Amino acid sequence: MVLELILGGIILLGLVFVLWIAFSYNGFVQLKNRIDNAWSQIDVQLKKRYDLVPNLMETVKGYAKHEKETFKMVTEARAKAINAQGIEGKAQAENMFSGALKSLFAVAEAYPDLKANQNFLMLQEELSGIESKIAFARQFYNDEVLKYNTKTEILPDSLIASLLGFKKRAYFEIEEEARKNVKVQF
Repeated sequence: MVLELILGGIILLGLVFVLWIAFSYNGFVQLKNRIDNAWSQIDVQLKKRYDLVPNLMETVKGYAKHEKETFKMVTEARAKAINAQGIEGKAQAENMFSGALKSLFAVAEAYPDLKANQNFLMLQEELSGIESKIAFARQFYNDEVLKYNTKTEILPDSLIASLLGFKKRAYFEIEEEARKNVKVQF
């Protein structure tokens, strides 16, 4: 009878342990999939932005033909962003691309006729909407990464994470240069 109780207790503890591992593993998989989905949402919005920029540049070119260096910078930054690999590489390329877009809009500010152009205004409004969606998608992505990374670091889940190879994920962060205040001069 005592042996049966001990054996039953060991089996029960083993079952609890297996269930704990299964639930922990499933939690990691769910968070990993949510992060992958969040990254896909960022990627979709970035693709929309990449597709919109050539139209925007053509509109600006019609008014600012001598701004070749700015157009070249935007084109190169766009190509680097499109071809960037991994989250860190993509984030760095995106920061460069955003800076190039700021330069393009700075050029547009110098041309009052361009700022009044309906096509330019429509493209600018569409780009603004996409930028808002990108910001939201980045926030959602980073929130999911926070949950996942926290789970990989706290006990007892950190044991399962290290045992099953779940590693911390990178946040989609902006570079230090982009954190500085924008200097506006009149």
